[in-house]
Amino acid sequence: MQDVYNRARNIRVAIFDVDGVLTDGALYYADSGEELKAFSVHDGHGMRMLKDSGIALAIISSRSSPSLEARARNLGIEVLIQGAADKLAAFGELLGRCAVGAEDCAYLGDDLVDLPVMKRCGLAVAVPDAPAPVRRQAHYVTRARGGHGAAREVCEIVLHAQRSLSARGSTNT
Repeated sequence: MQDVYNRARNIRVAIFDVDGVLTDGALYYADSGEELKAFSVHDGHGMRMLKDSGIALAIISSRSSPSLEARARNLGIEVLIQGAADKLAAFGELLGRCAVGAEDCAYLGDDLVDLPVMKRCGLAVAVPDAPAPVRRQAHYVTRARGGHGAAREVCEIVLHAQRSLSARGSTNT
């Protein structure tokens, strides 16, 4: 665990996948065909605390969704890349936009499509139900499942490592 904290000390950008990470991976469709997603307020609060401590927030998703746009806007996420068929290319774009190196980034993913980014970033994290190759690549595997506190867990690790964890309040999470 000490290696995880050492890596977390240098994080300047926290990047999250969406389906299976910020959500439980289930897809819900309204009768109208609109896709609905359920997000955890606990994850949102952790992300807000991270942002308030000076860590930039970003999302790279291979899918696109208006509900994700609304959630990202609500949380003040600086970089939202949707429809990323090549997540490594999206990661490269993000590095340029944020003016950081790969080692300055934490990435929380859950599937094989996330592996290229996980292999490059400074802190690679997977959820517990990720496939074995993804868990093996991770520096840390969360105890909480995607959509049920995994993002919050990562946020608290980074905040703790950077000595920024406090009882700060945040609203609209």
